[in-house]
Amino acid sequence: MAEIGKGVTAGKLAISVQKRLTRAQEKVMQKLGKADETRDAAFEEMVANFNKQMTEGSKLQKDMKAYLVAVKTMHDASRRLQDCLADMYEPDWFGKEEMDALTEEMIEKEMDNNLEDTDTLWLDYHQNITDKSLTSLDLYLTQFPDIKARIAKRDRKMVDFDSARHHFSSLQKGKKKDEAKIAKPAALLEMAAPSWAHGLISAHQVAQTNLSFNQAEEELGRAQKIFEELNVELQDELPALWDNRVGVYVNTFQGLAGHQEKFHGEMSKLSQNLNDIMTKLEEQREENEETNHSDSASSAPKVVQRPGPPPGRPPPRVVPSPDQRQQRVDPVVDPVVDPVVDPVVDSVSDAHTDSTQQQSAVTNGSDGDLPPGFLYKVKAVHEYAATDGDELELNIGDDVLVLAFDNPDEQDDGWLLGVQESHWLQKKDISVKGVFPENFTQKV
Repeated sequence: MAEIGKGVTAGKLAISVQKRLTRAQEKVMQKLGKADETRDAAFEEMVANFNKQMTEGSKLQKDMKAYLVAVKTMHDASRRLQDCLADMYEPDWFGKEEMDALTEEMIEKEMDNNLEDTDTLWLDYHQNITDKSLTSLDLYLTQFPDIKARIAKRDRKMVDFDSARHHFSSLQKGKKKDEAKIAKPAALLEMAAPSWAHGLISAHQVAQTNLSFNQAEEELGRAQKIFEELNVELQDELPALWDNRVGVYVNTFQGLAGHQEKFHGEMSKLSQNLNDIMTKLEEQREENEETNHSDSASSAPKVVQRPGPPPGRPPPRVVPSPDQRQQRVDPVVDPVVDPVVDPVVDSVSDAHTDSTQQQSAVTNGSDGDLPPGFLYKVKAVHEYAATDGDELELNIGDDVLVLAFDNPDEQDDGWLLGVQESHWLQKKDISVKGVFPENFTQKV
């Protein structure tokens, strides 16, 4: 039995080798133009579409798997980030109970439930994409290898059909030549043979010729049948497979989009809850800072109160006319001196009166040495560092002569125009005048 098995195997191998040699010879003859080739342009277009469809499907499958790997990686990163948040969340911060789930109350369990739901959402999202999108795509691609193998077999059988067709055609064309070659040796043989053997010799020669022709015809019919069966099946399947790609892609991406929408919608709610906790934590921090600042201010020793920041310089406003300003600052009462007094007291009183009159003169602008537009005098009670070229530098104790603005519309609320009294008395120069915040000074 072993020998028979070996013989059968060797016979099949010999047949296979002979078929390959025959096909190779046929392909060479076709390329050289010595043999015609069966061509089907419509089928070739189907095969081109099939190869394109198989390439695109394989790429989609590969990218889908890469996407799932990315989802898994993102899930792990999100989990580590949540663990880090829980670890660094300090006990006195708002929502600590929610982060650690130490109580059973709903509000305090909210964050713990969120963390658990977050993990579940990631797992469900990954599993849904795997089951609904990737699995259907894998099933779609399983049919391509079988069809690809049948297309290759159809091509081989087409070569066998062409080879059998050419062989039969050559036998058919050379039949008469073969009969003539056989007839001449047969005539010589009949002359030497007895008369009773003449019929047997002719019948044998005809039988040999017909045997070769019939075998070629049978081989042609068998090759044609196998080729046409494969060809018809593929011509039905390939267009249907090509049209099926639309439904597969729609289901794949529609399912993926649906899972993404659901996942990100749920994650958005959890993210909003986390954002609310962080917002409350920030509010708690600000409240603690205000409380600490108030406690520090109440326990600290009293110090000289500093003025607030200088007022901003808003758009110009209308100010009273010079006559109104003059009426507001002019009221001065002349001192009354008793005519009958002690001489010493009288001299002291005269000196005081002179000083008061001089001060009054400075204040009401009756002295001709005062700058033009003078209104009244103020004393700086806080230091002020000028921040612009048109501002006046102030030191504590500086006397400033307040001047009227040339254009009242240029005066800003809370700001005055003036010149240092010491500078005016020394140089009589009003060009160094500048604006300064009124709340840094006090009228004298």
